[in-house]
Amino acid sequence: MCGIAGLIHRDGTAKIGQEMTDMLQALKHRGPDSTGFALYGKPGRNEFIMRFKVAEQEDMDKGFDIHQAVKDRRATVDGRLESLGVKVIDQAEATEYAFRYRIQFDGDMKKLADYIEDVEGAEVLSMGNALELIKDLGDAATVSEQYGLKKFKGTHGIGHTRMATESDVDIRSAHPYWAYPYNDIAVVHNGQITNYWMMRRQFERRGHRFMSSCDSELLAVYTAYNLDQGATLEDSLKQSIDEIDGVFSYLVATRDSLGLAKDCMAAKPMVLYESDDLVAMASEEMAIRAIIPHEIDTWDPYDNEVKVWQA
Repeated sequence: MCGIAGLIHRDGTAKIGQEMTDMLQALKHRGPDSTGFALYGKPGRNEFIMRFKVAEQEDMDKGFDIHQAVKDRRATVDGRLESLGVKVIDQAEATEYAFRYRIQFDGDMKKLADYIEDVEGAEVLSMGNALELIKDLGDAATVSEQYGLKKFKGTHGIGHTRMATESDVDIRSAHPYWAYPYNDIAVVHNGQITNYWMMRRQFERRGHRFMSSCDSELLAVYTAYNLDQGATLEDSLKQSIDEIDGVFSYLVATRDSLGLAKDCMAAKPMVLYESDDLVAMASEEMAIRAIIPHEIDTWDPYDNEVKVWQA
């Protein structure tokens, strides 16, 4: 059934890493397999944060050879960055298999991502000016502690707790999804898209890349394509209700905004809270109350509902 959550501060930055951790931990019962965060910080000038992995968590139990392979793969990535003229300002090892690089690069971002992902086992999770996308197996508290997210300050974020149904339990199939190669768009989704394969083939023919077989990844590619064609986020969300079949509630985050859409049947739950300086939303009210302990009024979006908020 999965759980999704999002928040946006309209009066500046806050400890969104801690807040998103608390919200997603409250939704743990909706999805115990994996947890993911898309967090938006202060954009660096001419800088990008690249989050990538070179193996899956479960791979690390396969003996000595995989540990050496991970080291070799990272070294290969480093060499490819250097060959493309990428300046690595700093780098950090979040886990043995997942890394955070702060880079400067004024070339073709798609070419850069493709070149990295040509390395065996490598996947670029995000390459954002403001976005950092983190996801792994385990509940929110586990992933947040593992990646040091509680100190993260920013303006907005979205997150997801996943119960695997039709795809594997691995990082590749976990939400959120980055809309490759558009650097500051991320999506989380609860539901099922029934025309996924038809639409996926359409986008693949246009040259878009899919890293998983999870239908939710389509929403990230779909949104990024529409925005790249000049649509507003609100336009794209409204269009999705007509063009995407199935039952869904989904959240989209961009560099400076947060939006939601519900399908015509409104079968997947969503609860909203809004004040002058904060908007919070989640699959269940208990997630919002995890960060707002005082009495609050919430409401449920209607069918075909689309809303967009600015940071």
